[in-house]
Amino acid sequence: MAVTMHNPVSQRYAARASGRSIESLVISVYVCALTLTIFVALSDQFLHWFIAPVALSGILIGIDAVDWVRGRVNLFDPIGLSGAFGWFFFFLAPLLTVATGYWLIYVEPPVERREWLGWMAILNLLGLMIYRGVRLIYFQRERRITTLWMIDYKRFFVLGAVALVVTAILHTYVYLSMGGIRGFIEEATDQSAILLSLRGYGQIFMISESFPIIALMMFILYVQRQKSPVYRSWLVLGIVLLIFFALKLYFGGLRGSRNNTIWGLFWAVGLIHFWIRPITRKIVLIGLSFLIAFMYIYGFYKDAGLEVLRLIEDPAARVELERETRRDLPTLLLGDLGRSDVQAFLLYRLARPDSDYEYALGRTYVAAFAVLIPRSIIERMPSKTFEGTEALYGKGSYIPVDFEASQLYGLAGEAMLNFGFLAAPVSFIIFGLANCSVRRWLSGLTPGDARLLFYPFLSLFCFYMLACDLENIVFDVIKNIAVPLGIAGLSLSSISRLPASDQ
Repeated sequence: MAVTMHNPVSQRYAARASGRSIESLVISVYVCALTLTIFVALSDQFLHWFIAPVALSGILIGIDAVDWVRGRVNLFDPIGLSGAFGWFFFFLAPLLTVATGYWLIYVEPPVERREWLGWMAILNLLGLMIYRGVRLIYFQRERRITTLWMIDYKRFFVLGAVALVVTAILHTYVYLSMGGIRGFIEEATDQSAILLSLRGYGQIFMISESFPIIALMMFILYVQRQKSPVYRSWLVLGIVLLIFFALKLYFGGLRGSRNNTIWGLFWAVGLIHFWIRPITRKIVLIGLSFLIAFMYIYGFYKDAGLEVLRLIEDPAARVELERETRRDLPTLLLGDLGRSDVQAFLLYRLARPDSDYEYALGRTYVAAFAVLIPRSIIERMPSKTFEGTEALYGKGSYIPVDFEASQLYGLAGEAMLNFGFLAAPVSFIIFGLANCSVRRWLSGLTPGDARLLFYPFLSLFCFYMLACDLENIVFDVIKNIAVPLGIAGLSLSSISRLPASDQ
């Protein structure tokens, strides 16, 4: 059997050393200072105290970003990815929020927005200090994984083939029940009725949308056993990724979920990286450019449906679509990827003396796991949608379907909804534990271990939890992993203990 995977274990200790690297700290300081200088030179809006905690947050998380960019950690190391995304999330996004004037719509903003961005930055800075403290403690207790999970390839291909047939039938049923693909698109992109039109299909989507990743896993395991270099050429792998992209659009992407497609592509690239051949950072940059363009165009589709085809007929229609859908580049970067405005405004609302908001006290976390239970079995309890609407617009403002705040609040924002602003930095304990736990997989798994099929997807949520709420994380993890994990579990041929020399 031909094994061409590179071993992530070789980089096990590089991340620790790089985390303490003076070089990375100096580079982080330099990059943040240079970036801040450009913003200050362009506008006097940045001559305000809020830039101090924002800059310190950028420097602190930027150390990990520098390590990731310099190749000091594995490409899919969760701490490196968290550093790269965190540098944008904690540093660049607040600056862009001020530079563009981007803010929540339908709310009365505070008189001085920069002040509340600054206070939120202080909470984030405290949280990042806690995050690094958790990492320091965890690494002192880190243990190697001492088992090897091997897959019976023949059994996996048989179960995978059955799963492909079942998922294809189920998704075809969904399209037919809504009048075909066109009817499905019209229902899925009708923002006024989307919650009602797709209700009841959640359990079907959890199964049917697994088709692309199961097919890709079968391809990965097939290629991993072949000696021919043809399957490992970038041309073939590029074609495979394009086919996977098309399948993701058909199996789930057309219902208006960009994340469903983007996270799937992230997973697919990770599988290639660990099982077939390493992905270079140059390819990552190309991929990021593609994803940004995709997210921008797909934003129009989400709100305008098939009207997005006007971009093909008339490229000038972009300006009109931006005006109609309120989806421009700042909305993509700061509304979809950032949470600076949401968290700062939430902090402002909670800190007001006349605030009548009653803290959720953990209800949003309980409700997050309740989404896995069918509505026919249990009535859904108030979720973060209810709590968020009440917090942003005042007590009694929530009206099901007619008036609901659809914002995502992120890790710190959801903590504030439940327990107040002091809970924001404390929530970074979860951020630290998640990153360290998944990194342990990377440092301990042996090439060929079945768990490496799922590692890339889990590493994604280690950094994206900064921008997600628990409800979204629970649903997306279960929806994406349940069926492939079941197939992999039923296909295990053995769980053996590694020799002492490998431990």
